[in-house]
Amino acid sequence: MKRFAGVLGLMWVLAAGMGVAQTAAPAKDAGTAAAPPVASAKQTEAVPALWKVKGAHGTVYLFGSVHVMKPSVHWETAKVKDALTGSDTLYLEISGLDEDSIKAAQPEIMMLGVDQAHPLSTKITKDDVGLLDDAVKSMGMPGEQAMEPLQPWLAYLTISVVPMVKAGYDPNSGIDKLLEAEAKGASKPVKGFETISEQMHYFSDMTQPLQVEMLHQALVDMPKSVTEIDTLVLDWSKGDVDGIGKIENDEMKTKYPDLYQKLLVDRNKRFADTLAGVLKDPATGTVFVAIGAGHLAGPDSVQKMLETKGYSAERVE
Repeated sequence: MKRFAGVLGLMWVLAAGMGVAQTAAPAKDAGTAAAPPVASAKQTEAVPALWKVKGAHGTVYLFGSVHVMKPSVHWETAKVKDALTGSDTLYLEISGLDEDSIKAAQPEIMMLGVDQAHPLSTKITKDDVGLLDDAVKSMGMPGEQAMEPLQPWLAYLTISVVPMVKAGYDPNSGIDKLLEAEAKGASKPVKGFETISEQMHYFSDMTQPLQVEMLHQALVDMPKSVTEIDTLVLDWSKGDVDGIGKIENDEMKTKYPDLYQKLLVDRNKRFADTLAGVLKDPATGTVFVAIGAGHLAGPDSVQKMLETKGYSAERVE
């Protein structure tokens, strides 16, 4: 099961330490799960894809984000910098990627993601309890008891996020966060398509059997989880949109069609509807949009949906 690293801004929130480590049993530095030192890491030059869409009045740039990133990856190319500098407004999946927003969301994540009365081990198979015990110990937590208060969906996201952070993917180097800081530094408004609460409900509203199935698949796939995100980032850094679609979307579409519809197709439709309105608005000007890279790949991409509305997205070379 893929980790939605390129389609869900909630990954940044969890990687930044919201809820998971703070609601589970105490762990070694759980609340500050910092990435290993990378000061001496060799810098990687990335050339991610960028698209431009022109409307009757407005212009939209589309840029695929990876919500957590290694600090050694330099991704703000001249064309990305020019597009952002020339834009009047920044749109992100979710805005307000700061400490105050994370703190404000914690009561809701406690409500939606914690079930003290029904331990996680009573909801999953004995085999998965063993896999979970191995997984959390490998993450520096004291066995599967660290996950016992969590609902399966939150345990799933924890299993997905923590190995990425341990491998050096830093939420503070996440593209959304850096773009937001840059836009605010230039006194540009920053808007979000969704809220943290909405993204949490995508998972908490799932049936428990589906939550359990996702957690099971994440536990089975955990040994290769870092390799998967490394491959995603490599494809993204080369601007390989087909590769991103294969990694992020294909398995979800085949194995979890309802989830694919909910997390990708339906959201892409809403993104495209919002952007169509932006492109028609005489007051819009130029907008820079950064959303998960998976939303800009495959047959159900935002670009394809904008095409159905009469707008053509051209790759910026």
